[in-house]
Amino acid sequence: MECSGRSGTAEGTHATETAERYLAFGRQQARGRSPEYEALAHAVAEDQAVLSFLGGLPAPKRQPNLLFASARYLLGVPPQPTSLPELVTSRTEELRRVVLSRRTQTNEAARCAVLLPALASLPEPLALLEVGAAAGLTLLPDIYSYDYDGHRVQGLDLDAPAIRCRPVGPVPLPERVPEVVWRAGIDLHPLDVSKDEDVEWLSCLLWPGEPGRPERLEAAITAARKRPPVIHPGDLVADLAAIAAQAPSTATLVVYHSAVLAYVDEQKRRAFAEAVCDLEAVWLSNEGDGVLRCIGVDQGDARSMLLVRDGHDVLARSDPHATWVEWAR
Repeated sequence: MECSGRSGTAEGTHATETAERYLAFGRQQARGRSPEYEALAHAVAEDQAVLSFLGGLPAPKRQPNLLFASARYLLGVPPQPTSLPELVTSRTEELRRVVLSRRTQTNEAARCAVLLPALASLPEPLALLEVGAAAGLTLLPDIYSYDYDGHRVQGLDLDAPAIRCRPVGPVPLPERVPEVVWRAGIDLHPLDVSKDEDVEWLSCLLWPGEPGRPERLEAAITAARKRPPVIHPGDLVADLAAIAAQAPSTATLVVYHSAVLAYVDEQKRRAFAEAVCDLEAVWLSNEGDGVLRCIGVDQGDARSMLLVRDGHDVLARSDPHATWVEWAR
């Protein structure tokens, strides 16, 4: 949309589908980024005990990121092909409780490096409303500093992380961060950077083998604790308009999200697109492969994300964790 009691056969089918999902995760997402999780994903695809455990969960709870982070939360270290099956069999209910009570809320601050060129091109001041904000770490694009292969942009907090991102193509790199006069988030289950258990969960969502991410997360949490963003518990469709109405009318309202719509079904995505298009706002969507296909945007690359404005204008392609951004025009 532009802005203008199962059977054995069923159980076998679910196990096969889950195994294929983990193999795809290993090949398409973890490969070249986290050798540990690539190996673990392939091990899960061949382990009947783990597949059986996953088969007893609701379908949205079978995702690799959630299982691996939940196991890490209980083990204190990233799970391994040997330790995960042991955890599944020896602490089944404990693991089930964590998986059912938690959700994938990676909240990667580096994605602000992808958003920044688009935000800096808009009339200032800005009012930022992030959908699926988690702990609000991507609600601080003006607070962080940036290094685009030597092109540096100074943020408002000298102690906040300096995010490195390699620009490809005609990226409209700004000279400064934009002025933000209002910011808020919406999340069904917000995380609180002042709570140790929520901070621990954020750290468990990091993948082993990716240097720099733990340090960046720690620095981003420190920055967020100085100025905690307001995050409203709420639904991305039902509560969007009411929260957007709180933004100052003198500012450019920007509704945005990163790696959020993949976790809701297609009907919900369509409803959200209709809701955001009803607002007098700029809509920036930073999502993965095929997520916006339901409204006519075809990504076609499982290893990258697309930054799309107002549901139809493709601005850029980027690495899922924003190590690089390639501008479309």
